[in-house]
Formats: sequence, C-alpha cells, structure tokens
Amino acid sequence: MTEAPPDDMPFRHVPVLLDHIVDLFGSVPPGTLVDATLGGAGHAHALLSAYPHLDLIGIDQDPTALAAAEARLAGFGSRVQLRRARFDDLARTMADLHPDRVSGVLYDLGVSSPQLDRAERGFSFRNDGPLDMRMDPDGDRSALDVVNTYDESRLAGVLRAYGDERHARRIAKAIIAARPLSTTAELAEVIAEAVPAPARRRGHPARRSFQAIRIEVNDELVILADSLEQALAVVAPLGRVAAISYHSGEDRIVKQVFRDAESGGCECPVGLPCSCGAEPTVRLLKRGAWRPSPDEVATNPRSESARLRVVERLPVGAGQEA
Repeated sequence: MTEAPPDDMPFRHVPVLLDHIVDLFGSVPPGTLVDATLGGAGHAHALLSAYPHLDLIGIDQDPTALAAAEARLAGFGSRVQLRRARFDDLARTMADLHPDRVSGVLYDLGVSSPQLDRAERGFSFRNDGPLDMRMDPDGDRSALDVVNTYDESRLAGVLRAYGDERHARRIAKAIIAARPLSTTAELAEVIAEAVPAPARRRGHPARRSFQAIRIEVNDELVILADSLEQALAVVAPLGRVAAISYHSGEDRIVKQVFRDAESGGCECPVGLPCSCGAEPTVRLLKRGAWRPSPDEVATNPRSESARLRVVERLPVGAGQEA
C-alpha cells in the first residue's frame, strides 16, 4: 500500500486511487511526469518515491497549494519544477521548461479537500464564508459575480449544465429574488428554501448548485478538452495520460477526448472497416473507468464519485496496427 501524506502536512489532501496511479505509471519510459493539477502533491510524492528515473513538473493555479507542494516535495531537489498556471497552459509550460521527454500527464480534477474545508475560500455550503470559489484567488470572476449578476436564464443554464440540477429554474428565480447575496450560508439557505421538500431529504439541496457555480467560476469544463488534447500532443510514445474525474460532465469530456484519440477521429459507420484514413494515436488501458474500492470510500468518502481513465501513446507509425 502506498504511503499517504502525514496528518500534519499543510494543505493535506488524501490522494484518490493512489495505488492505481502508481501502478499505471510504472511502465512509462524515463523522463518527466507532469502533474497538471498538483494540489498538495500526494500523487506526485508517491510517484517520485516509487520511480527514481522520473522527474516532475507540477502545475497548479492555487498559490496555497503550490506552497504546500513545494514543502512536500523539497526532498526531491532538482527532480521537481513547479509552475503556477491553469492546466490549459500545459503546452506553453512545456515549451518554457522544455523537458527532454514527457513520460506522463496526470489530472486529478475538481476541488480539493483543503479548498472545501477552508471557509474563507467560499467553496462549501457547509462552512460560512464569502462567495468566492476561485481556485486562482487572483481570477477575475468569483461566485459573487455569478450569483449576483447573471440573469435568470443564464444562471439556470449553469445550474442545469454543470450541476445536473433538475430544479435549476426555481433556484435561479429564488437567487435573483434574494439578491444581493454575499456569503455561502445565505446562498445555501436560499437554495434549500427553493427546492421542493422531498429534494431536501436526498442530501444537502445546495450541493449540486455549489458544484455548478464553482465549475462556472473556474471554467473547469470549458478548458478541459483543450488541456487533454495538449497533454496527448506532448506525451512521448509509450507515455500515459491519466485523468481522475468526479463529475459526470468531466468524465464525459475525458471519455470523448480519449475515444477520439483512440480512433484517430474516425467517422466511418460503426462495425465497418475504417476507410477514411484515420490513425489512432493512443490505446485505452481499460474499457470503462477504474473506481475506488469500498475500503477506500470508507476511509475517504469524498473519493466515492471518482472515475479514473488512462490512455497510452502509441509508438510512431503504430496507429494502423493498433
């Protein structure tokens, strides 16, 4: 079992599916791993510990996370380079740092436990704090802007698209009627009062709306496909790209990008031989996704919704044989 970070580590985030991640990167060629969502560096620390032939470039837009990761990874010295950036700046970051070979790219998507648990970050409906939700605290748009400036149609669209919220229109109407709102507690209360009573008995009624607003604030789904395509372009032959998602929208995007790469973008009818000349660039390591074991979910309940998908870059010229 791979060792988790110690309990007193700042910005402590229990890495999800850790043993799977370590195993899946075990066969990549020597070079540099890119952790595109570094967080507290739980995955990164385990990978560097397990594989001395690999270096690491860690990317995160949250300066608090980067500071914690820097402390966590200090013992690996020159094997580690950190960069403050969004994950859709991956290609530009590689161009700036020019590693000899990118052997793998890892995404652990969504919000981290330390971000959720710090009330002043405004991510959680359980902790009263300002309406913020920015992963990059210097970002231009916050939850305060979304909640207080979007019109009813736009706000309902966000709740429906990013939260799968069936009561999106009712919630949007209630939020607009209650404006201005400034705290997470105020927003959670408005949402709870807006949904029908039966919905309040199926978990906290604000959970989906808070998720949706967070995704909107940080453009999480807007930038994901582009970043994954950048990762597939920079990873070396026999290198791997892995993505852990926690939301159905994230997982759909990951699955689609990986399937398109596996088929080479083939548009021929299903069941017929390819005649359009499409060439696969990757192979899927598993049909479907890896999920946490019951033991992991019991230890870390926030891992329950995690889905892990991984592809391996094919050698040059191997596409037609794949």
